[in-house]
Amino acid sequence: MKTNLIFTLLACTLFLTTSCFDDSPNLNETGRLRVQMVDAPFPFDQVTEANVTVFKIDARLKEGEIITEDDEATDEDAEEMDAPFVVLMEEEIPLNLLDLVNGTTASLADLEVPAGTYDLVRVYVKGINVVLTDGTEYDLKVPSGAQTGIKVFINPGLTVVGGLSADLLLDFDVSKSFVAKGNTKIAGGINGFNFKPVIKASNMSTAGTLKGNVSTLVEETPLGLEGALVEIFNETDTLTTFSDIDGNYIIMGIPAGSYRITAGLETYVQSDTLSAEVNAANSTVQDFLLEAEPIVEGGN
Repeated sequence: MKTNLIFTLLACTLFLTTSCFDDSPNLNETGRLRVQMVDAPFPFDQVTEANVTVFKIDARLKEGEIITEDDEATDEDAEEMDAPFVVLMEEEIPLNLLDLVNGTTASLADLEVPAGTYDLVRVYVKGINVVLTDGTEYDLKVPSGAQTGIKVFINPGLTVVGGLSADLLLDFDVSKSFVAKGNTKIAGGINGFNFKPVIKASNMSTAGTLKGNVSTLVEETPLGLEGALVEIFNETDTLTTFSDIDGNYIIMGIPAGSYRITAGLETYVQSDTLSAEVNAANSTVQDFLLEAEPIVEGGN
């Protein structure tokens, strides 16, 4: 595999549709919850499918968050506090994560949920399967994920206000979750995979999006470049993605803050490292124009 083809993120996106809310959050009602799945490219040139079947998602409502109109908990409220997980979806949805790229999402759920703060999500998966370009298939074991769910903590917690909503993005890290066995640098060198799911939660009320286009000039006309690696990073976070056939890219769920950004593609000069500010619940646009590497003539 080429050195600039770095493993990137598979992103499972959980959306709770939102609008502005006032100074007195209403935790006495319900808010609307939609669940969708998104992915960023899996830069494994020997893999055509990374299949996952999601069959259940639930979220934990923090104890003490349920509030009645008279601020006195009823028997039903007390029972909910003892079992605070709210089922968001419970049906088998098979997904090829490699189909969900650059902001494309697959809807998983759309429902009302109790208002309050959610601090943990459990994602239940099965049917983990990897298909190589030569047709070889590997069925992978799910370590406890099918029984107890993959636990993903939300920090800070995500608050759903009565009549309103909030956004949560779950990033499924492929480089850590799908561990190839064998030699990944040569064709036919892979002899299996281990599945060790790693998921990161990003509260979309405190996170933003980076998007743009990577192109080059051909006879003074911009031409989009497919497969360019775009990397955004700071002292604590590094996220990557690859441009699509038109040169467009998008990275979602970036914690708000100051970052540096680069873009590169083999046979093109690496871009300068640029500075960018990512703002919560907003999109930052950064385009790149790459120059072709000069052709070296002569040699032995």
